[in-house]
Amino acid sequence: MAGRRSGVARGAAAGLLAAVLALAGCAAPEPSGPASGEIQGLLDRHARALLDRDEAGYLAALDPALAPAARTEFDRLAKIPLGGWYYRVTDVDRTGEGRATARAELGYRIKGYDSGPATTERVLDLAERDGRWYVTGDRPADGAPQQLWQQGEVTAVTGRRSLVLGVGQSRERLREIATAADRAVPAVGDAWRGNWAGRIVVLVPASIEAMGRLLGGPAASYRGIAAVTTGRAGGGPTAPADRVIVNPDAYAVLGAFGRQMVLTHETTHVATRVQTTAATPVWLSEGFADWVAYRGTDRTAAQAAPELRRAVRAGELPAELPDDGAFTFGGDAEAMARAYEGGWLACELIADRWGEEELTAFYRAVGAHPAREGAVEKALREVLDTTPEEFTADWRAYLRERLG
Repeated sequence: MAGRRSGVARGAAAGLLAAVLALAGCAAPEPSGPASGEIQGLLDRHARALLDRDEAGYLAALDPALAPAARTEFDRLAKIPLGGWYYRVTDVDRTGEGRATARAELGYRIKGYDSGPATTERVLDLAERDGRWYVTGDRPADGAPQQLWQQGEVTAVTGRRSLVLGVGQSRERLREIATAADRAVPAVGDAWRGNWAGRIVVLVPASIEAMGRLLGGPAASYRGIAAVTTGRAGGGPTAPADRVIVNPDAYAVLGAFGRQMVLTHETTHVATRVQTTAATPVWLSEGFADWVAYRGTDRTAAQAAPELRRAVRAGELPAELPDDGAFTFGGDAEAMARAYEGGWLACELIADRWGEEELTAFYRAVGAHPAREGAVEKALREVLDTTPEEFTADWRAYLRERLG
Protein backbone atom coordinates (compact mmCIF):
# COMPACT_ATOMS: atom_id res chain seq x y z
CA MET A 1 0.00 0.00 0.00
CA ALA A 2 1.14 3.58 -0.41
CA GLY A 3 3.18 4.83 2.48
CA ARG A 4 3.76 8.03 4.38
CA ARG A 5 6.86 10.12 4.82
CA SER A 6 7.90 12.08 7.82
CA GLY A 7 10.79 14.20 8.91
CA VAL A 8 12.07 16.62 11.52
CA ALA A 9 13.74 19.76 10.21
CA ARG A 10 17.16 20.90 11.35
CA GLY A 11 18.65 17.43 10.98
CA ALA A 12 16.60 15.78 13.69
CA ALA A 13 15.07 12.34 13.49
CA ALA A 14 12.72 11.38 10.72
CA GLY A 15 10.63 8.28 10.27
CA LEU A 16 9.65 7.01 6.88
CA LEU A 17 6.40 5.18 7.17
CA ALA A 18 6.58 3.98 3.60
CA ALA A 19 5.55 0.84 1.83
CA VAL A 20 8.67 0.43 -0.29
CA LEU A 21 8.53 -3.33 -0.40
CA ALA A 22 5.87 -5.83 -1.42
CA LEU A 23 4.58 -8.46 1.00
CA ALA A 24 6.59 -11.59 0.35
CA GLY A 25 3.64 -13.92 0.54
CA CYS A 26 1.21 -11.93 -1.64
CA ALA A 27 -0.48 -13.96 -4.32
CA ALA A 28 0.41 -13.08 -7.90
CA PRO A 29 -0.59 -14.55 -11.24
CA GLU A 30 1.58 -17.48 -12.15
CA PRO A 31 3.73 -16.74 -15.22
CA SER A 32 2.83 -18.76 -18.26
CA GLY A 33 4.88 -20.28 -21.06
CA PRO A 34 7.24 -23.23 -21.34
CA ALA A 35 10.25 -21.21 -20.17
CA SER A 36 8.75 -20.11 -16.84
CA GLY A 37 9.34 -23.33 -14.93
CA GLU A 38 12.86 -23.68 -16.29
CA ILE A 39 13.73 -20.11 -15.33
CA GLN A 40 12.27 -20.56 -11.84
CA GLY A 41 14.32 -23.74 -11.42
CA LEU A 42 17.46 -21.93 -12.60
CA LEU A 43 16.93 -19.15 -10.05
CA ASP A 44 16.16 -21.65 -7.28
CA ARG A 45 19.53 -23.33 -7.88
CA HIS A 46 21.23 -19.93 -8.06
CA ALA A 47 19.75 -18.94 -4.68
CA ARG A 48 20.61 -22.27 -3.05
CA ALA A 49 24.23 -21.96 -4.20
CA LEU A 50 24.48 -18.52 -2.61
CA LEU A 51 23.20 -19.77 0.75
CA ASP A 52 25.53 -22.79 0.54
CA ARG A 53 28.48 -20.47 -0.31
CA ASP A 54 28.99 -22.51 -3.49
CA GLU A 55 30.64 -20.03 -5.84
CA ALA A 56 30.83 -22.37 -8.81
CA GLY A 57 27.15 -23.25 -8.45
CA TYR A 58 26.28 -19.56 -8.08
CA LEU A 59 28.10 -18.66 -11.29
CA ALA A 60 26.65 -21.61 -13.20
CA ALA A 61 23.36 -19.77 -13.72
CA LEU A 62 25.03 -16.74 -15.25
CA ASP A 63 26.39 -15.76 -18.62
CA PRO A 64 30.22 -15.73 -18.42
CA ALA A 65 30.20 -11.98 -19.08
CA LEU A 66 28.48 -11.48 -15.71
CA ALA A 67 30.99 -13.57 -13.78
CA PRO A 68 33.35 -10.76 -12.60
CA ALA A 69 30.52 -8.65 -11.16
CA ALA A 70 28.83 -11.76 -9.74
CA ARG A 71 31.99 -12.83 -7.91
CA THR A 72 32.20 -9.38 -6.35
CA GLU A 73 28.58 -9.55 -5.19
CA PHE A 74 29.07 -13.11 -3.93
CA ASP A 75 32.01 -11.94 -1.79
CA ARG A 76 30.15 -8.89 -0.46
CA LEU A 77 27.16 -10.98 0.56
CA ALA A 78 29.44 -13.19 2.62
CA LYS A 79 29.58 -10.33 5.16
CA ILE A 80 25.81 -10.52 5.71
CA PRO A 81 24.45 -13.41 7.83
CA LEU A 82 21.82 -14.56 5.37
CA GLY A 83 19.13 -16.89 6.67
CA GLY A 84 17.22 -17.03 3.41
CA TRP A 85 17.39 -15.96 -0.23
CA TYR A 86 14.83 -16.66 -2.93
CA TYR A 87 13.47 -15.55 -6.28
CA ARG A 88 9.83 -15.82 -7.30
CA VAL A 89 9.24 -15.40 -11.02
CA THR A 90 6.11 -13.32 -11.61
CA ASP A 91 6.25 -12.78 -15.37
CA VAL A 92 8.20 -14.01 -18.41
CA ASP A 93 8.24 -12.24 -21.76
CA ARG A 94 9.82 -14.02 -24.74
CA THR A 95 11.75 -11.24 -26.51
CA GLY A 96 13.14 -13.27 -29.40
CA GLU A 97 14.42 -16.65 -30.41
CA GLY A 98 16.14 -18.10 -27.37
CA ARG A 99 15.77 -14.86 -25.39
CA ALA A 100 13.48 -13.76 -22.58
CA THR A 101 12.99 -11.12 -19.90
CA ALA A 102 11.66 -12.17 -16.52
CA ARG A 103 10.35 -10.16 -13.62
CA ALA A 104 11.03 -11.71 -10.24
CA GLU A 105 10.58 -10.89 -6.59
CA LEU A 106 13.86 -11.18 -4.72
CA GLY A 107 13.51 -11.83 -1.02
CA TYR A 108 16.22 -12.24 1.60
CA ARG A 109 16.22 -12.70 5.33
CA ILE A 110 18.97 -11.87 7.82
CA LYS A 111 19.49 -14.66 10.29
CA GLY A 112 18.54 -13.73 13.85
CA TYR A 113 16.92 -10.41 12.89
CA ASP A 114 14.19 -10.85 10.30
CA SER A 115 10.94 -12.66 11.00
CA GLY A 116 9.96 -12.07 7.37
CA PRO A 117 12.05 -11.37 4.29
CA ALA A 118 13.05 -8.01 2.88
CA THR A 119 11.79 -7.98 -0.69
CA THR A 120 12.37 -6.06 -3.90
CA GLU A 121 11.66 -6.55 -7.58
CA ARG A 122 14.26 -7.45 -10.20
CA VAL A 123 14.25 -7.63 -13.98
CA LEU A 124 16.34 -10.47 -15.42
CA ASP A 125 17.44 -10.85 -19.03
CA LEU A 126 18.01 -14.46 -20.10
CA ALA A 127 19.35 -16.36 -23.08
CA GLU A 128 18.96 -20.02 -24.01
CA ARG A 129 21.97 -21.93 -25.30
CA ASP A 130 22.19 -25.66 -25.91
CA GLY A 131 18.89 -26.25 -24.11
CA ARG A 132 19.84 -24.27 -20.98
CA TRP A 133 18.88 -20.82 -19.81
CA TYR A 134 21.47 -18.34 -18.51
CA VAL A 135 21.01 -14.94 -16.86
CA THR A 136 22.59 -12.26 -19.05
CA GLY A 137 21.40 -9.20 -17.12
CA ASP A 138 20.06 -8.39 -13.66
CA ARG A 139 18.73 -4.96 -12.70
CA PRO A 140 16.19 -3.34 -10.35
CA ALA A 141 12.66 -2.95 -11.69
CA ASP A 142 11.56 0.61 -12.39
CA GLY A 143 11.25 2.42 -9.08
CA ALA A 144 12.76 -0.45 -7.07
CA PRO A 145 15.59 0.44 -4.68
CA GLN A 146 19.21 -0.56 -5.01
CA GLN A 147 20.64 -2.93 -2.39
CA LEU A 148 23.43 -1.93 -0.01
CA TRP A 149 25.85 -4.64 -1.19
CA GLN A 150 25.53 -3.32 -4.74
CA GLN A 151 27.05 -0.03 -3.59
CA GLY A 152 30.40 -1.33 -2.38
CA GLU A 153 32.24 -3.49 0.11
CA VAL A 154 30.05 -4.16 3.15
CA THR A 155 31.33 -3.81 6.72
CA ALA A 156 29.20 -5.49 9.38
CA VAL A 157 29.15 -4.68 13.08
CA THR A 158 27.05 -6.81 15.41
CA GLY A 159 25.67 -5.23 18.57
CA ARG A 160 23.78 -6.89 21.40
CA ARG A 161 20.43 -6.00 19.82
CA SER A 162 21.43 -4.64 16.42
CA LEU A 163 23.22 -5.38 13.19
CA VAL A 164 24.78 -2.38 11.46
CA LEU A 165 25.82 -2.77 7.82
CA GLY A 166 27.80 0.01 6.17
CA VAL A 167 29.49 0.89 2.92
CA GLY A 168 32.24 3.48 2.86
CA GLN A 169 32.12 3.88 6.65
CA SER A 170 34.74 3.24 9.29
CA ARG A 171 34.20 0.36 11.66
CA GLU A 172 34.47 2.87 14.53
CA ARG A 173 31.49 4.86 13.23
CA LEU A 174 29.44 1.71 12.72
CA ARG A 175 30.23 0.58 16.28
CA GLU A 176 29.05 3.93 17.62
CA ILE A 177 25.77 3.53 15.73
CA ALA A 178 25.40 -0.04 17.01
CA THR A 179 25.89 1.19 20.58
CA ALA A 180 23.14 3.78 20.16
CA ALA A 181 20.87 1.19 18.53
CA ASP A 182 21.50 -1.20 21.41
CA ARG A 183 20.33 1.50 23.83
CA ALA A 184 17.32 2.32 21.68
CA VAL A 185 15.86 -1.19 21.63
CA PRO A 186 15.25 -1.59 25.40
CA ALA A 187 14.07 2.03 25.66
CA VAL A 188 11.43 1.29 23.06
CA GLY A 189 10.60 -2.07 24.63
CA ASP A 190 9.96 -0.37 27.96
CA ALA A 191 7.48 2.05 26.37
CA TRP A 192 5.86 -0.29 23.84
CA ARG A 193 5.13 -3.77 25.10
CA GLY A 194 4.16 -5.20 21.76
CA ASN A 195 5.10 -8.33 19.91
CA TRP A 196 8.17 -7.35 17.91
CA ALA A 197 11.62 -8.79 17.29
CA GLY A 198 13.46 -6.60 19.80
CA ARG A 199 16.34 -6.24 17.30
CA ILE A 200 17.00 -3.85 14.42
CA VAL A 201 19.04 -3.80 11.23
CA VAL A 202 20.65 -0.44 10.39
CA LEU A 203 22.07 0.40 6.95
CA VAL A 204 24.65 3.17 6.61
CA PRO A 205 25.44 4.10 2.99
CA ALA A 206 28.43 6.16 1.94
CA SER A 207 26.52 9.34 1.06
CA ILE A 208 23.09 10.91 0.82
CA GLU A 209 23.10 10.09 -2.90
CA ALA A 210 23.62 6.42 -2.04
CA MET A 211 20.86 6.70 0.55
CA GLY A 212 18.49 7.91 -2.15
CA ARG A 213 19.32 4.88 -4.28
CA LEU A 214 18.58 2.56 -1.33
CA LEU A 215 15.17 4.20 -1.03
CA GLY A 216 14.46 4.38 -4.74
CA GLY A 217 14.02 8.16 -4.61
CA PRO A 218 15.93 11.41 -5.19
CA ALA A 219 18.61 12.22 -2.64
CA ALA A 220 17.28 15.77 -2.29
CA SER A 221 14.17 14.38 -0.60
CA TYR A 222 16.25 13.25 2.38
CA ARG A 223 18.65 16.17 2.80
CA GLY A 224 18.71 17.19 6.45
CA ILE A 225 16.88 14.00 7.47
CA ALA A 226 19.11 11.97 9.77
CA ALA A 227 17.45 8.57 9.27
CA VAL A 228 14.42 6.86 7.76
CA THR A 229 12.74 3.53 8.28
CA THR A 230 11.45 1.29 5.51
CA GLY A 231 8.75 -1.28 6.00
CA ARG A 232 5.16 -2.23 5.32
CA ALA A 233 2.66 -0.76 7.76
CA GLY A 234 0.13 -3.15 9.25
CA GLY A 235 1.47 -6.17 7.42
CA GLY A 236 1.42 -8.60 10.31
CA PRO A 237 4.25 -10.85 11.50
CA THR A 238 5.11 -12.00 7.97
CA ALA A 239 5.44 -8.48 6.55
CA PRO A 240 8.71 -7.58 4.82
CA ALA A 241 11.55 -6.76 7.17
CA ASP A 242 12.20 -3.21 8.33
CA ARG A 243 15.46 -1.40 7.74
CA VAL A 244 16.64 1.77 9.44
CA ILE A 245 18.67 3.73 6.89
CA VAL A 246 21.00 6.42 8.22
CA ASN A 247 21.85 9.58 6.27
CA PRO A 248 25.59 9.74 7.03
CA ASP A 249 25.80 13.48 6.38
CA ALA A 250 22.91 14.62 8.59
CA TYR A 251 23.60 12.06 11.31
CA ALA A 252 27.23 13.14 11.59
CA VAL A 253 26.39 16.72 12.56
CA LEU A 254 24.14 15.71 15.47
CA GLY A 255 25.33 15.60 19.03
CA ALA A 256 25.13 12.52 21.22
CA PHE A 257 21.57 13.29 22.33
CA GLY A 258 20.36 13.88 18.78
CA ARG A 259 21.91 10.67 17.50
CA GLN A 260 20.30 8.67 20.28
CA MET A 261 16.95 10.28 19.65
CA VAL A 262 17.17 9.48 15.93
CA LEU A 263 17.72 5.78 16.53
CA THR A 264 15.15 5.53 19.32
CA HIS A 265 12.58 7.28 17.12
CA GLU A 266 13.27 4.95 14.18
CA THR A 267 13.30 1.86 16.40
CA THR A 268 9.84 2.87 17.62
CA HIS A 269 8.61 2.73 14.02
CA VAL A 270 10.02 -0.79 13.73
CA ALA A 271 8.35 -1.88 16.97
CA THR A 272 4.95 -0.39 16.16
CA ARG A 273 4.89 -1.40 12.49
CA VAL A 274 2.24 -4.11 12.77
CA GLN A 275 -0.14 -1.81 14.68
CA THR A 276 0.46 1.14 12.33
CA THR A 277 -2.02 1.01 9.46
CA ALA A 278 -3.76 3.16 6.88
CA ALA A 279 -6.06 4.23 9.73
CA THR A 280 -3.17 5.79 11.68
CA PRO A 281 -2.67 9.54 11.09
CA VAL A 282 0.91 10.71 10.74
CA TRP A 283 0.64 13.01 13.75
CA LEU A 284 0.05 9.92 15.89
CA SER A 285 2.73 7.66 14.38
CA GLU A 286 5.39 10.38 14.39
CA GLY A 287 4.27 11.96 17.63
CA PHE A 288 4.39 8.61 19.38
CA ALA A 289 7.90 7.88 18.02
CA ASP A 290 9.08 11.24 19.34
CA TRP A 291 7.30 10.63 22.64
CA VAL A 292 9.23 7.38 23.10
CA ALA A 293 12.49 9.07 22.09
CA TYR A 294 12.02 11.90 24.60
CA ARG A 295 10.59 9.69 27.33
CA GLY A 296 12.87 9.51 30.34
CA THR A 297 15.06 12.43 29.20
CA ASP A 298 15.33 15.86 30.81
CA ARG A 299 14.30 17.75 27.67
CA THR A 300 11.72 20.45 28.35
CA ALA A 301 8.90 21.25 25.96
CA ALA A 302 10.63 24.51 25.08
CA GLN A 303 13.77 22.60 24.11
CA ALA A 304 11.93 19.86 22.22
CA ALA A 305 9.44 22.10 20.41
CA PRO A 306 11.21 25.39 19.60
CA GLU A 307 9.36 26.14 16.36
CA LEU A 308 5.93 25.53 17.85
CA ARG A 309 6.89 27.54 20.94
CA ARG A 310 7.85 30.46 18.73
CA ALA A 311 4.48 30.26 16.98
CA VAL A 312 2.50 30.02 20.22
CA ARG A 313 4.32 33.00 21.71
CA ALA A 314 3.61 34.96 18.53
CA GLY A 315 -0.10 34.29 18.97
CA GLU A 316 -0.21 31.69 16.16
CA LEU A 317 -1.70 28.80 18.10
CA PRO A 318 -2.66 26.02 15.65
CA ALA A 319 -6.40 25.50 15.28
CA GLU A 320 -6.22 21.75 14.81
CA LEU A 321 -3.88 18.78 14.87
CA PRO A 322 -1.55 18.63 11.85
CA ASP A 323 -2.79 16.73 8.81
CA ASP A 324 -0.67 14.21 6.91
CA GLY A 325 0.39 16.75 4.30
CA ALA A 326 2.20 18.81 6.95
CA PHE A 327 4.80 16.03 7.27
CA THR A 328 5.83 15.96 3.59
CA PHE A 329 9.54 16.21 2.82
CA GLY A 330 10.77 19.09 0.69
CA GLY A 331 8.27 21.69 1.87
CA ASP A 332 8.44 24.39 4.53
CA ALA A 333 10.97 23.05 7.05
CA GLU A 334 9.68 25.18 9.93
CA ALA A 335 6.09 24.16 9.27
CA MET A 336 7.11 20.51 9.19
CA ALA A 337 8.96 20.95 12.48
CA ARG A 338 5.83 22.46 14.05
CA ALA A 339 3.83 19.47 12.80
CA TYR A 340 6.23 17.04 14.47
CA GLU A 341 6.28 19.02 17.66
CA GLY A 342 2.48 19.23 17.70
CA GLY A 343 2.18 15.47 17.23
CA TRP A 344 4.63 14.85 20.05
CA LEU A 345 2.76 17.15 22.42
CA ALA A 346 -0.55 15.47 21.55
CA CYS A 347 0.96 12.15 22.65
CA GLU A 348 2.56 13.83 25.65
CA LEU A 349 -0.85 15.17 26.63
CA ILE A 350 -2.43 11.71 26.51
CA ALA A 351 0.40 10.17 28.57
CA ASP A 352 0.31 13.04 31.04
CA ARG A 353 -3.46 13.21 31.53
CA TRP A 354 -4.68 9.66 30.85
CA GLY A 355 -1.48 7.64 31.37
CA GLU A 356 1.13 5.83 29.32
CA GLU A 357 -0.89 2.61 29.10
CA GLU A 358 -3.83 4.55 27.71
CA LEU A 359 -1.55 6.18 25.13
CA THR A 360 -0.39 2.81 23.81
CA ALA A 361 -3.96 1.48 23.96
CA PHE A 362 -5.11 4.51 21.97
CA TYR A 363 -2.40 3.90 19.36
CA ARG A 364 -3.42 0.27 18.97
CA ALA A 365 -7.11 1.11 18.81
CA VAL A 366 -6.61 3.64 16.02
CA GLY A 367 -4.51 1.20 13.99
CA ALA A 368 -7.02 -1.61 14.47
CA HIS A 369 -9.80 0.37 12.80
CA PRO A 370 -10.63 -0.84 9.27
CA ALA A 371 -10.24 2.60 7.66
CA ARG A 372 -8.96 6.11 8.38
CA GLU A 373 -12.46 7.58 8.61
CA GLY A 374 -13.70 7.32 12.17
CA ALA A 375 -10.55 5.67 13.54
CA VAL A 376 -9.37 8.50 15.78
CA GLU A 377 -12.90 9.44 16.76
CA LYS A 378 -13.74 5.89 17.87
CA ALA A 379 -10.47 5.48 19.82
CA LEU A 380 -10.92 8.85 21.54
CA ARG A 381 -14.40 7.83 22.65
CA GLU A 382 -13.66 4.24 23.68
CA VAL A 383 -10.16 4.58 25.13
CA LEU A 384 -10.02 8.17 26.43
CA ASP A 385 -13.75 8.90 26.89
CA THR A 386 -13.52 12.18 24.97
CA THR A 387 -14.43 13.63 21.59
CA PRO A 388 -12.31 15.10 18.78
CA GLU A 389 -13.57 18.59 19.64
CA GLU A 390 -12.76 18.20 23.32
CA PHE A 391 -9.37 16.64 22.63
CA THR A 392 -8.41 19.40 20.20
CA ALA A 393 -9.40 22.03 22.76
CA ASP A 394 -7.40 20.22 25.45
CA TRP A 395 -4.40 19.98 23.11
CA ARG A 396 -4.49 23.70 22.31
CA ALA A 397 -4.70 24.52 26.02
CA TYR A 398 -1.78 22.15 26.64
CA LEU A 399 0.30 23.97 24.02
CA ARG A 400 -0.37 27.27 25.78
CA GLU A 401 0.52 25.73 29.12
CA ARG A 402 3.75 24.07 28.03
CA LEU A 403 4.97 26.58 25.44
CA GLY A 404 3.40 29.93 26.29
